[in-house]
Amino acid sequence: MIITRTPFRVSFCGGGSDLPAFYQKHGGCVVSAGIQKYMYLSVHPAFDPETVVLKYSQTEIVRNVEEIKHRYFKEIIKKFGTAGVELVSTADIPAGTGLGSSSSFTVGLLHALYSYTGKYVSKERLAEEACQIELENLGEPIGKQDQYAAAFGGLNFYSFNSDGSVFVEPVIMRAESYEKLEDNLLLFYTGGVHSASDILREQGKNVTQGEKEENQLRMCGLARDLRGYLQKNETEMLGEILDESWQLKRTLAGGISSPAIDEYYETARKNGAAGGKLLGAGGGGFLLLYADGKNQGRLRRALPLQEIQFSLDRQGSSVIYVGQKTER
Repeated sequence: MIITRTPFRVSFCGGGSDLPAFYQKHGGCVVSAGIQKYMYLSVHPAFDPETVVLKYSQTEIVRNVEEIKHRYFKEIIKKFGTAGVELVSTADIPAGTGLGSSSSFTVGLLHALYSYTGKYVSKERLAEEACQIELENLGEPIGKQDQYAAAFGGLNFYSFNSDGSVFVEPVIMRAESYEKLEDNLLLFYTGGVHSASDILREQGKNVTQGEKEENQLRMCGLARDLRGYLQKNETEMLGEILDESWQLKRTLAGGISSPAIDEYYETARKNGAAGGKLLGAGGGGFLLLYADGKNQGRLRRALPLQEIQFSLDRQGSSVIYVGQKTER
């Protein structure tokens, strides 16, 4: 039996520049971090060696891979030609809440199946293959940042190059500054789950046109600025940059925000948050805020939302359990 643990992520700045329509023209960049909220994938020999058993929010038992209903499971199992296995998916956070769950699933399942077949693969290869599966094979209208954040974990600056390559550069900070960053980040659940596809399709068209293209370019500039501030241990600048980035992001496509989300954000700003943003494509999910410790009590009292406690992940996708091989 193999169990992998793959982190979800919070994206600070630059999101949208990882969409192919944008980075193929301009190049893109993102600052993001893996968090200690995880997707878990386990692989175990099935009792019947002729079947594939899948357990997620549903249970599927099939003898032919083509019968699998779950698109991601189906595509990845076809890649390996695997039979006679039981695959189980569980997660700390629901899908569709803006934390990159689909890419964490893809990276985690690839990692689990490679490990099950006795093969070591690098984090870079996991990310690259996850991008190929999601963007090319499945035709999802998404970018590349989530796959890399899931595979690598940590706090990184990602560069998305026009030729499709991706550079991963750790953001180096003093230990006390890193701890301050963690302490001052708050995560609140605004409710509901959503599909990012429609928003991202519209955003992919918009980010190469007129004012929206200029706004996306400005967001890339903010990502570069943020990397510089963090590496100089000026963590307090994160709030200001998050706020400016959120105001720009709201212009890129319809449905990114809503009256309720705008109200939550304004309440947060009036009660001590230096800045923040809605995570993911938008429309719902998690609101990330930056607030000094002295303001956090007032902020928590003012927001009628569930808070999720979290810390930053430093490992990326990892194998956390290897069971003894059983003989059939």
